Amino acid sequence: MYPRVVLKETLYKKSQQKRRTSPCNYKERIFVLNTQDLTYFEHRPGKKPSQKGCIELSHIKCVEIVRSDVPIPCDYKYPFQIAHDSYYLYVFAPDNDCRLKWVRALKEAKPLPPTPDPANKDGGFMVRDSKHPGVYTVSIFSRAAGTNGEKYPLVKHYQIKVQREGEKVMYYLAEKYLFSTIPELIRYHQHNPADKWEIHPDELTLSEELGSGQFGLVWKGSWNDRQVAVKTVREGFMSEEEFKEEAQVMMKLSHSKLVQLYGVVTQRSPIYLVFEFMENGCLTEFLRARKGSFSQKVLLGMCLDVSEGMAYLESSNFIHRDLAARNCLVTEDNVVKIADFGMTRFVLDDQYTSSFGSKFPVRWSSPEVIKFQKYSSKSDVWSFGVFMWEVYSEGRMPYDSRSNAEVVETLNAGQRLLRPRLCPQSVYELMQWSWKEAVLLRNPVLMKRT
Repeated sequence: MYPRVVLKETLYKKSQQKRRTSPCNYKERIFVLNTQDLTYFEHRPGKKPSQKGCIELSHIKCVEIVRSDVPIPCDYKYPFQIAHDSYYLYVFAPDNDCRLKWVRALKEAKPLPPTPDPANKDGGFMVRDSKHPGVYTVSIFSRAAGTNGEKYPLVKHYQIKVQREGEKVMYYLAEKYLFSTIPELIRYHQHNPADKWEIHPDELTLSEELGSGQFGLVWKGSWNDRQVAVKTVREGFMSEEEFKEEAQVMMKLSHSKLVQLYGVVTQRSPIYLVFEFMENGCLTEFLRARKGSFSQKVLLGMCLDVSEGMAYLESSNFIHRDLAARNCLVTEDNVVKIADFGMTRFVLDDQYTSSFGSKFPVRWSSPEVIKFQKYSSKSDVWSFGVFMWEVYSEGRMPYDSRSNAEVVETLNAGQRLLRPRLCPQSVYELMQWSWKEAVLLRNPVLMKRT
């Protein structure tokens, strides 16, 4: 039985191998859509049409309308694209009604993907319309491992988000890596998977609430016979995209003085971040609860722990931006590790400027952060000096008798925190070096030699 022809029409096609927008790179072709494939032909007067390409419908991954922000040099100005196994095809229709007709016909004619061989199911995906008009979803098939090593089928759904700036349209998933087309987005994430971090919800058990903050809760739990800390986001206080940004940072970092991320749970809402469990909790509370019992050697050891972690971040081109005792945790053996990477950013030139109006911790912030919201490894050095002051003060709040506005006035007047009673003069001199007004005098090596 021959396949039934669904549509046949002359359209323009852009060359797949050339990026220039010259008119010669746009070819007039006869497109024929039937119930099995999409074929296009070159037709010259007096000659038999010559087939130039054929795409089986089962190999099509996505069909979408393209909003172009550059001039289109051919006569047809209404583009759409077809993503398939080999590449993607740019097609240009004479008007919007024609474009919509082809996009709709391709989506309706495309059969469901054939069931692959069980050994080849992992990573299979399709881009489809969601229940919301104009919104696309990527559905990915995998075989996840259970607690006993068995494999079970799992389909994950990721909504493709859209960011518009004037006429420009960009596409992204939760990680906010922006792409001008959906096929480009798909190709990037095919080569940058995050599934190795995925934990199935059934593998995780929550037992007790450890604490809460402005944006979320932290629970004690167990995973694979291991105690863990589970961080969740409060609904309405932070978007899942922002919450996942912290996980994306942690996936790139691994050091003995950073709290280790074990995995994420994204198959349910709210999403979870699963971390190693730190038995002695927050450093600030740890210091306050045992005030008067610490030797100078122990306090210096805490500073050394954090200096190692900060030196690693700097060498990896990351700026923490929120270093403080409250964001460090303590193990059962009293090792201090850096946590809370919600504000951490990767930088190539050792600088990051946040948008004006962004919140930041005034008491731990350098003058250039307060005035210009300009971050660097040297602003982290300033925060590290305040952190050291907290440690030797056994958990005191910096500038505890002053408001944030008064703290700013104090810094502008050139005044700094006074030496804590337990702090040796040599260590206090390091703190003073970290609080230099001139950024260049705050050498990041300070965090390596403490």
